[in-house]
Amino acid sequence: MRLGVVGMLPDDFRTITVEHLLAIRALDLTGACFHVGGERLVDTTSADCAKVKQTYASAEMALVQMGIGYSECLFDPDSAVRERVLHKIHRGIEIAREVGAQVCLIRTGSLNPGGSYHPSRKNHEPASYDRLIASLRQVAAKAEQEGQTMVIETHVLTIMNSPEMNVQVVNDVGSPRIQIVMDYVNHFQTLHQVYNSAERLQQIFDVMGPVCPVGHCKDIRVENGFVVHFSEEAPGEGELDLATALRLWHQLRPDGYMLLEHLPNPVLTVASSDPVQNLGWTPLEQQANNRYALAARNVQRIAAAARIPIQ
Repeated sequence: MRLGVVGMLPDDFRTITVEHLLAIRALDLTGACFHVGGERLVDTTSADCAKVKQTYASAEMALVQMGIGYSECLFDPDSAVRERVLHKIHRGIEIAREVGAQVCLIRTGSLNPGGSYHPSRKNHEPASYDRLIASLRQVAAKAEQEGQTMVIETHVLTIMNSPEMNVQVVNDVGSPRIQIVMDYVNHFQTLHQVYNSAERLQQIFDVMGPVCPVGHCKDIRVENGFVVHFSEEAPGEGELDLATALRLWHQLRPDGYMLLEHLPNPVLTVASSDPVQNLGWTPLEQQANNRYALAARNVQRIAAAARIPIQ
């Protein structure tokens, strides 16, 4: 398997330098990923893309995943909303192809106005599913035209709320360019599954593994409070059997990337001698990245103990 990171880079991907990428490489990570959204989807030029692609080549760093940022829902009942988000995704696909991203990440969105990963009863109505498939088929047509593989970020609180549903969607869209992210943390549904995570991980990988070309590497923290509360945690710092997750991924995709993500921490108030902290930044309010360093070291340690090679 291979190990990379989402984050640790400037918010504007056009300002990424070789120094940023070398700071990531200092953690023995070989993939660095970013998101593109808002005005940058409109303002980015082919020259910008060529510059970024050359920067990655100079640093010998893989651009594994480029995410497209948007707030709209792919199955919104308002056709104007769907047209708007599809326009953004189509432009994002063009950028992903030009910068040379291995996969381009999208989300389904939600009919909950609170956010893309917030639950809503309306998400699970048959009409919502029909609109989702219709939108994804339009995404697939553009992806096939550009030769760009797409991956969908799914979650237990969204319309694509289980490994089984993920496979159903991929099959119903019917395009090899529409795939899923192996974000196993997002598909733990009960406390029993968390405390018996090896069993649940096997189920997740067995069902949706074949349609997942890339993975996200995280852990789960169980929190106090009614009724059940799970939060993301740095890999190796939570409840999951991470060795099992890494073993299953390596068996599935021995050359595939697992990507560290969602690991911001408080801003440093003093300069650090660590080049990773001085040069590497996450888009999340420009916070320093020592938790990414912790995550990388944990994954590398657990993989080594389990005799899972990281290329």
